[in-house]
Amino acid sequence: MIRLLILTLALGLAAAGPAAAQERGPLRIEITEGVIEPLPFAIPQFVPENPGAAEMARQITRVVSADLTGTGLFREIPRDAYISDVTSFQSPVQYSDWKAINAQALITGAVQTTNDGRVIVKFRLFDVFAENQLGDGLQFAASQDSWRRMAHKVADAVYSRITGEGAYFDSRVVFVASSGPKDARRTRLAIMDYDGANVEYLTDSGNLVLAPRFSPDGKRVLYTSYETGSPRIHILDVDTVERRVLEQEAGAMSVGPSFTPDGNKVIYSLARGGNSDLYELNLQTGATRQLTSAPSIETSPSVSPDGRFIVFESDRSGSQQLYVMPAGGGEARRISSGAGRYGAPVWSPRGDMIAFVKQNKGRFHIGVMRTDGSEERLLTASFLDESPTWSPNGRVIMFTRESQGASGQPSLYSVDITGRNLRRVPLETAASDPTWSPLLQ
Repeated sequence: MIRLLILTLALGLAAAGPAAAQERGPLRIEITEGVIEPLPFAIPQFVPENPGAAEMARQITRVVSADLTGTGLFREIPRDAYISDVTSFQSPVQYSDWKAINAQALITGAVQTTNDGRVIVKFRLFDVFAENQLGDGLQFAASQDSWRRMAHKVADAVYSRITGEGAYFDSRVVFVASSGPKDARRTRLAIMDYDGANVEYLTDSGNLVLAPRFSPDGKRVLYTSYETGSPRIHILDVDTVERRVLEQEAGAMSVGPSFTPDGNKVIYSLARGGNSDLYELNLQTGATRQLTSAPSIETSPSVSPDGRFIVFESDRSGSQQLYVMPAGGGEARRISSGAGRYGAPVWSPRGDMIAFVKQNKGRFHIGVMRTDGSEERLLTASFLDESPTWSPNGRVIMFTRESQGASGQPSLYSVDITGRNLRRVPLETAASDPTWSPLLQ
């Protein structure tokens, strides 16, 4: 576990600071649907405070910068443009030197390694034009193996202070890693940092797996496996990799599982006789309850963060559409209204939006809408986009994009909910079906 220590660092406002702040206002990026000019920032290499910390200081600095620039909201100023540098964590900031290169934010830090195998990282964030420090300095300490997590935590703190948004860099993603030809893929569950680093495998490649979903505490993952020959829901402990099969009726097929917000129940689709309905399974008692009973196919349930509603896809109206109903069952209300077919709905962790997949005129889209179906907005368009999942702060969506043709392979991409900053997640393996964890503790 990483320990978070609040440092008692002096804010040290410069004499001109208050006047400058009043004239210019606080340093803040306001994220809207319009085009955003990335905020220029400087991040001198974090100072190594002992000889063994030099390489780790360099790596941590690079990860912090990559996290921020990867959002599309920040632009790093090249170091060859610097007029002065930071040689000590306690050195006073020469604001005029950073203003001259148009740095609006300055991030300074220091790294220390200890004899017992720990690394200590501390940082400060400055508003250059207002000539003051934004918030207290922070210090993180953990084992040296966790240095990337500490870099993500530094970037999270900077991101949140400047944007006012929640953090999301210190998180993980479980996905389906695949190999082999398109018509005979071998799949297994894998886990990675949100940016594609530190890939580890959670299952072997002997059986088809799909549709993983994180628990609200990030410790367990639901997924569907064909290990027994027919689709069955499994639950896996991420740390121990222990797994078990959830009970189901003989001859039935269970797919599309999703946790309730308290983590104690699973909502899933159970198919038998050409029809499927939504069911609820209590993980503590084993009791099941049927939630729908329409003569149609109901699947892909996702529960609202407050636990009150379920969004799901159904063909009860004659085509694949999205519906919302009370979490305990009852009358469902259709919320999708545009042309085409809708599926794979996922409730935002903020509770204000639903992500979905839309198929229309031969193209697939990742889109978002309000929970009542209003303000639909399509974020992507390609040959095949599917399996959306939300970042912990509800700002970014990761999804699967598959390339066209017999040799086409799936890859993971991410996009901001404004439709900006489409990026491919750098992975060496073909990948699909991502599920984003909550922030790590």
